[in-house]
Amino acid sequence: MPTLPVPSGPSSLMRHARLVSGLSQNSPTAFEIKPTPEERLAAANELGFDDIRKLTFVGELEAEGERDWCLTGRLGATIVQPCVATLEPVVTRIDTPVKRRFLARWEDQAEAGSETEMPEDVTLEPLATEINPAMVMLEELVLLAPDFPRASDAAPLEPLRVTEPGKDVLSDEDLKPFAGLAALKAAMGGSEPDDPEEST
Repeated sequence: MPTLPVPSGPSSLMRHARLVSGLSQNSPTAFEIKPTPEERLAAANELGFDDIRKLTFVGELEAEGERDWCLTGRLGATIVQPCVATLEPVVTRIDTPVKRRFLARWEDQAEAGSETEMPEDVTLEPLATEINPAMVMLEELVLLAPDFPRASDAAPLEPLRVTEPGKDVLSDEDLKPFAGLAALKAAMGGSEPDDPEEST
């Protein structure tokens, strides 16, 4: 899994870490995380949110084979972020299943993925000596929070305009696929080019 810009998290959430050596191989180990208001505030500050009004993460850890482990759960959260245009609070509700697989032989998996050029599976992580569902919870909040939150009454973004000195300004429309080819063929008196995927 790619490295995420996630801080270490509020120190009190570290109590949710589970030593892999202490997990049962025969039955799932359940967990339930409901951070206190103080922990939610600390997490919001570290993740760059204005507030985390609600936050729960419930699930279980289960053995996969002899050495690997799977975390499944459900994340519920209400986060508040500043609007990128007006700085007004934007509230986002998150309610989603979560799955992570922790692999003991991570190097083998990474090598196999590079050889087959398969899409990266973001649910996979290398297995360490402990698994902390609280850190998975914070990582998921980073992944699921809007990158550019906007209030419903915020003015729409202006169309993109890019150019070099002495050149005509390019708009969003000019940058669309095949726009240049269409303009060239129109100037030569022909019709617009077909989408190459349709002609093959």
